[in-house]
Amino acid sequence: MQVDPKDEPAVAPTAEEEDFIDLSQSVAMRFEGEIAKTKMSEADKELRPVSEDLKFVYYVGGFAALIGALSSIDAVPPALPLVLTFLAGYGAIVFEEIVAVDKTAVALAMGIACWTLVPHATGQEMEEVLTEMGKAVSDTSQIVFFLIGAMAIVETVDAHKGFGFITDRIETTDKRALIVIVGLLAFFLSAILDNLTTTIVICSLLSKLVPDSEKETRQLLGGLTVIAANAGGAWSPIGDVTTTMLWMGGEITVQPLITNVFLPSFVCVWGAMGWQLATVTGPSSFEAPKKEAGKTPRGSNLVTAVGLGGLVFVPVFKALTGLPPFAGMLVSTSALWAITDRLHGDDRPKLRMTEALRRIDTAGSLFFLGILLAVAALETSGVLTQLAVALNEVVPNDTLIAGAIGAVSAIIDNVPLVAAAMGMYDLTAHPVDSQFWDLIAFCAGTGGSMLIIGSAAGIAYMGIEEVSFGWYAKKIAPGAVVGYLAGIAALVAQGGGE
Repeated sequence: MQVDPKDEPAVAPTAEEEDFIDLSQSVAMRFEGEIAKTKMSEADKELRPVSEDLKFVYYVGGFAALIGALSSIDAVPPALPLVLTFLAGYGAIVFEEIVAVDKTAVALAMGIACWTLVPHATGQEMEEVLTEMGKAVSDTSQIVFFLIGAMAIVETVDAHKGFGFITDRIETTDKRALIVIVGLLAFFLSAILDNLTTTIVICSLLSKLVPDSEKETRQLLGGLTVIAANAGGAWSPIGDVTTTMLWMGGEITVQPLITNVFLPSFVCVWGAMGWQLATVTGPSSFEAPKKEAGKTPRGSNLVTAVGLGGLVFVPVFKALTGLPPFAGMLVSTSALWAITDRLHGDDRPKLRMTEALRRIDTAGSLFFLGILLAVAALETSGVLTQLAVALNEVVPNDTLIAGAIGAVSAIIDNVPLVAAAMGMYDLTAHPVDSQFWDLIAFCAGTGGSMLIIGSAAGIAYMGIEEVSFGWYAKKIAPGAVVGYLAGIAALVAQGGGE
């Protein structure tokens, strides 16, 4: 006779089994509690945008209401709302980590917001403002297109391992040796190309020379590249847009510029390098990165020659045709694009220009667009001109004026500042090739290095190395200030001052 298990008398659990049952129930209850918490947190996330994240929207709305109120008060200076908008946007960019909004979004919003306030600041009709805005968009877009073309060319050459002829010859892993090598290389290269293109090229080389484990070392060298590239562009008529402006405007000529500004620019670079050499911390060297394995892509030599030759061709194209630099850069980009399309079909799409355009820093280019649009709005409103006039009244000394213009260019783009200086001071007061114009060329070219958004080279470097405003101000700016002041002293001592 079989006994049904259900009819068997229940056996009392042992003490160990009771403990196990209690533990299991406790774990189950805790697990259920965690599930409940998770559900609560998910519910909180649904509510959080209203209570937390939308605070930013409230702040923006409150600021917009304030600007609107100020614009309606007759006693308030017409340009004040525009200036406050610029300062607020600039502050949000500086404190990007606290605001938790990408700097590109802030820059684009700031640029358009500033232009909406230009009619109130100037009293112009909308048609006049649209004309001025069209000019600003044209000038800004030229720089953005130049930047995109240069980055695409460098990215394509890099994909073909075209920089191996440089990186293979730089075998040192000593940080101090690299400081000198990178500083001098960027200084002389920027005089031939320009400071923006040089920064893009050198930062690409640094990614091959310095491993990711030494990211801060690479960022420090990249910051030095910005200083050296800006200094190298100051003594060359094609090395920096402001120097080119002075050259085309007739304030300076080629040979006196090189003779008078080369030494101060060289001193500036050595001042920055000296600062970095004195402040190097940690191990003096690092482990060399592994060499890239694999065969060199087909047509590497041709792509490298056309790509780098195309960069050098840009100032030549400008001299031959009179067209702006971005036109020559687009011609060089299209030439390399056609060559990579012919060399690599659908079997190797990553080596074509189309793929390079996907890899470049588009957000950085848009950031640059927003910043320059905002500065153009300040220029159109006359704020920058008023600033220059006030500066001239407060500081009567030409050397101090030029030095102040360079310092302000670390905050505001140097192009409108130099344009304002060219409009304020005629050739009667300051003849061609006078020391004042040499000071303007040097200070406007190198002063922007003191802040990361003070030059096109700095903005490009910010995007490539993902460097924050605060880090640059702490690690790179002191060396830039030392070099800047040393260069001014050298230029004044060399010419006797004014």
